[in-house]
Amino acid sequence: MHDPINDRLIVFDTTLRDGEQSPGASMTKEEKVRIAKQLERMRVDIIEAGFPAASNGDFEAVKAVAAAIKDCTVCGLARALEKDLVQAGEALKGAASGRIHTFIATSPIHMERKLRMAPDQVLEQAVKAVTWARQWTDNVEFSPEDAGRSDPDFLCRVLEAVIAAGARTLNIPDTVGYSMPWQFGDLIRNLRERIPNSDQAVFSVHCHNDLGLSVANSLAAVLNGARQVECTINGLGERAGNASLEEVVMAIRTRQDVFTCDSRVDTTQIVPASRLVASITGFAVQPNKAIVGANAFAHEAGIHQDGVLKYRETYEIMRAEDVGWSANKMVLGKHSGRNAFKVRLNELGIELDSEEAVNAAFARFKDLADKKHEIFDEDIQALVTDEGSLDACDRFKLVSIKVCSETGETPHAFVALADSGMEISADEFGGGPVDASFRAIEKVVDSGSALLLYSVNNITTGTDAQGEVTVRLTRNGRIVNGQGADTDIVVASVKSYLNALNKLYGAEERAHPQA
Repeated sequence: MHDPINDRLIVFDTTLRDGEQSPGASMTKEEKVRIAKQLERMRVDIIEAGFPAASNGDFEAVKAVAAAIKDCTVCGLARALEKDLVQAGEALKGAASGRIHTFIATSPIHMERKLRMAPDQVLEQAVKAVTWARQWTDNVEFSPEDAGRSDPDFLCRVLEAVIAAGARTLNIPDTVGYSMPWQFGDLIRNLRERIPNSDQAVFSVHCHNDLGLSVANSLAAVLNGARQVECTINGLGERAGNASLEEVVMAIRTRQDVFTCDSRVDTTQIVPASRLVASITGFAVQPNKAIVGANAFAHEAGIHQDGVLKYRETYEIMRAEDVGWSANKMVLGKHSGRNAFKVRLNELGIELDSEEAVNAAFARFKDLADKKHEIFDEDIQALVTDEGSLDACDRFKLVSIKVCSETGETPHAFVALADSGMEISADEFGGGPVDASFRAIEKVVDSGSALLLYSVNNITTGTDAQGEVTVRLTRNGRIVNGQGADTDIVVASVKSYLNALNKLYGAEERAHPQA
């Protein structure tokens, strides 16, 4: 019989913090709260909401998530500096359950080249950080950054000391995705065996995917006694990303013959969470992505189709419904009423703040239904996300657009905008209707930004499908994403461009937590 405590795997989601460090993935406060509520529905244990000391905007976002979430622990990241820890403590004051996660680098290359500190100074600072954090909460997590390249003896000294100071979660990060699974598993086992007071803390892991091994390393750590995994929805994260939450959770849930623990995650909420994060960040999920890709449960080869029809388990090791792929056949349309719309929002886990918000969303739904015969779940998700990207305080708003594209003629666009309430307009030629529209906007806005990415995804099938457009703009080293959706791809493109411009002009730039 297993120990119930050791049978429990704690899922620590860092989509809102480490995931947000992907260039262009920055989220607004409202977007963070919306994703956090979906993570709460999914029953993750801990939500790392951000790095409060990075900016006033990030402080307010962590504070808002802490106030909105009741059934998960909300965590704030802080460097091993007193001012950072004070900011984290203040941001988490309203949390039903709060945690402070503090870190300092322990590898020779980081200590020498980045921190310019001697090992004994790092050890002293780590203990101070945990002591400062405990003035705010007893739920303190400590990470030795770049643990995978740290000296094992020094790592043991630091971890023993921070446990003695009151850290109750020790997170061992493979910060640069350098470890091999067998090495990382051995590291976790050796730390647990060598540190005298290791039984007083939960061992956690935070793996990056630079060599495509983040999930493998995380699972190797779990097999060697780690009982918390730090991960993100869709594997979002800086560089090549983080360990993918859905892959870790489903690997352990599916292979209970191998693992002696399991999480409390409601796996039916995985696909809705994946879609929400993809739509808000503009980072599309590749079709062959495990668990949440559009082809994850698709079979084209005749022998596979025959086997699945005869007995599903011949080619499917999981049920699509278990991870949230919907078998619901109720399709909404122009004759659907407000109540049916509300019921579907509830079934999709979409919570709107007020009846006014529901009415506004329903009005947009009716407008869409006039253009599109059938409204699918994906359309509703996109509609609500598109609505959420609009803010009464936005500087730029689309008034109207007219484009002309004719064979043998140079495409031409006329765009009218509201700039802080004052209407401005311009027309311009371009290589295509989208290019002409963007040129017309820049003619009057003159943002000085450069377009890094223009991406179009069809939300559903059919020629009347909505197109979801993502643009990525950069200016003075700052990168933002914009999103827009419409059945007219040019209109969706203009919406996404204006959404990015509003972020560029309106939001405060975030500092990188490890800068």
